[in-house]
Amino acid sequence: MKLISWNVNGLRACLEKGFDDFLRTESPDIIALQETKMQPEQLTYAPEGYHTYLFSAQKKGYSGTAVFTKKQPQNVRLGIGDARFDDEGRTITLFYPGFTFVTAYAPNAQEGLKRIEFRTAFEAAIRTYLSSLAENGPVIYCGDLNVAHQEIDLKNPGPNRGNAGFSDEERSMFGALLDAGFLDTFRVKYPDLTGAYSWWSYRFRAREHNAGWRIDYFLVRKQDRDRILDAVIYNNVFGSDHCPVGLIWEGSWN
Repeated sequence: MKLISWNVNGLRACLEKGFDDFLRTESPDIIALQETKMQPEQLTYAPEGYHTYLFSAQKKGYSGTAVFTKKQPQNVRLGIGDARFDDEGRTITLFYPGFTFVTAYAPNAQEGLKRIEFRTAFEAAIRTYLSSLAENGPVIYCGDLNVAHQEIDLKNPGPNRGNAGFSDEERSMFGALLDAGFLDTFRVKYPDLTGAYSWWSYRFRAREHNAGWRIDYFLVRKQDRDRILDAVIYNNVFGSDHCPVGLIWEGSWN
């Protein structure tokens, strides 16, 4: 199976920058989107052959997630049952007989870590949620998780230490998720690969110089390690300040 995740930084804007061409070319079984920045009535895009699920923030033009999937799931859950995060449209879960698929747009801790308490609460809640799901079978967790875990995961770790996305608190929380029984699929396949990033600032020609961060992930349970066939970063795909990331997974809907 081919699974893709992409922070589109506004789906309507990304649709004008080649999103549909990318979807048609790659033809993933599931593509999950973060930061859609739209309300349900604003979504007029309906790709043929896909079922669409959208979870919007109450605040217009903010946050939001979406999933396009070729196979209708047995059940869909919008949110994780906590209004603090669900009001911002941050998670969608699809339930299939063969696996559970979760996408999330993790909160940004913001400049000066102004929102670190909210971010910490989200991480604790999502870790508990994922651990509960993992008791019942394979879980695939993806999205813009808004953290570079190790120094290898960003171009300039020194100057960014302590900043949002590379604070000790956020890195520790990501480590706690791994300790809870999950694997960073990209590092399973490419443990020492440098220069592999999924987000670049729009400032200072960062993408041109590949001065980026790897903050978009696919995670799976440790016991499903052998199902990770490949991990992909589509760094030649534009349309957002993030590029898509992917997981090639040995598994089926059933």
